[in-house]
Amino acid sequence: MSTDPLVLLAEVDRATARLLATAAALDGDPAAPSPLPGWTRGHVLTHVARNADGLTNLLTWARTGVVTPQYASLDKRNADIEAGAARPLDALVADVRSSAERFAEAATALDAASWAFLLDLPRGPKPAALVPWWRLREVEVHHVDLAAGYLAADWPESFAHRLLHEVAGDLTGVSLTVQADGLGHPVPVGSGGPPTVSGPAYALAAWLIGRSPGDKLAVSPAGPLPALPDWR
Repeated sequence: MSTDPLVLLAEVDRATARLLATAAALDGDPAAPSPLPGWTRGHVLTHVARNADGLTNLLTWARTGVVTPQYASLDKRNADIEAGAARPLDALVADVRSSAERFAEAATALDAASWAFLLDLPRGPKPAALVPWWRLREVEVHHVDLAAGYLAADWPESFAHRLLHEVAGDLTGVSLTVQADGLGHPVPVGSGGPPTVSGPAYALAAWLIGRSPGDKLAVSPAGPLPALPDWR
């Protein structure tokens, strides 16, 4: 997958359109539970919207140089999600759409120097050029969390591979290797080493982030899948 933020923004637009189509066609109450513990579909959609606003803050910071954190605080982030989760479906969908439009508008205002701007984030300085990837990751992963027919298997292959490599590099406290079908090299997770878990890239990525029990994966030497720490 390209690392060019302008290319990724086009991917964000396509992923957002897919999510909006799924959300608009949801059957039943948005208060129905999602696969995420304690969250309904309304929580998922509200989080997707507030994430767009938070990432818009980061783009504004990059453009203006004025410190604009993604969220005022973790407590405020959580309170906003709770406050919005019980809204009717049409309000939830409209919120996801309008927040995505604000994100897209903020992104179009950035020039090359702004994309290179280093954001001073809790996980360390990061260039603003990573923000479109962060948004794409949120939209694709939480689309699956709606449990409304969109599966990890529906992720674009390039997205699945980038997510797999990113998560493999992020996880700590575990030692294993993953081997994606069609990928010419193994990918260490944590400190690497055995066992090796193999399967489609989307299935490996979904398992590593806790969105799949790993039923499509094989383990070598034969045995159970390793226990994994929580992702993010």
